Amino acid sequence: MIPVSTREPARAGRSMKKVCIAVAAEFLILAALLFGAAGTFAWPAAWAFLIILFAGAALITRMLARDDPALLEERLRPPIQSGQPLWDKIIMASFIVLFIAWLILMGLDAARFGWSIMPVWLQWIGAAGLAGSFWISYATFAANAFLANVVRIQTERGQTVVSSGPYAVIRHPLYAGALLFFASTALLLGSWFGLAGALALGALLILRTVLEDRELHRRLEGYADYARRVRYRLLPRVW
Repeated sequence: MIPVSTREPARAGRSMKKVCIAVAAEFLILAALLFGAAGTFAWPAAWAFLIILFAGAALITRMLARDDPALLEERLRPPIQSGQPLWDKIIMASFIVLFIAWLILMGLDAARFGWSIMPVWLQWIGAAGLAGSFWISYATFAANAFLANVVRIQTERGQTVVSSGPYAVIRHPLYAGALLFFASTALLLGSWFGLAGALALGALLILRTVLEDRELHRRLEGYADYARRVRYRLLPRVW
């Protein structure tokens, strides 16, 4: 975490403007994909998803603007950058395409054609899980000032191993939260086909976890020792 004395109000202000634009654009794009595929705005589950998503993003953004504007600035960079490993570029490009297709599929499935019939109680579990995924993300961002969008060692920012907060339990908590996000979104939106898509997205994320972990072992000083202390990557006692 960046100490209070090193905060940069001007940078934080600029970042907040950028992130407000980014969050608004993301909200509109997601809404267009979901409701466009659904063919209607009368889809309460999609509105619930967007509200939880917006609230979670707003809380994390507020925390970063207050405590770590440098990380907020880093998170505004695109998911594909120069200097990024080729394998990570391929994974991220594939992820973006699959994520868009996933949202469209759930709109077609759960709202337009009604292929899936999901119990309401499972949708409520999905809503709770979605909120939980943002809680994991919040705790992860609060603990780690080096959460770049791409796999790279941030030598210019003096990157070090983080072992506090959720990193004391698993090595990649942000990815664990993302896996919960995928499954919970499909449940909340009421799409069994969406759950299949969540598995595909999860497989890509697990592949990235393996390759990123290998990169950190190789290039980040102290990571191998940390990995010996914290054995599990995504799920305690499992993997």
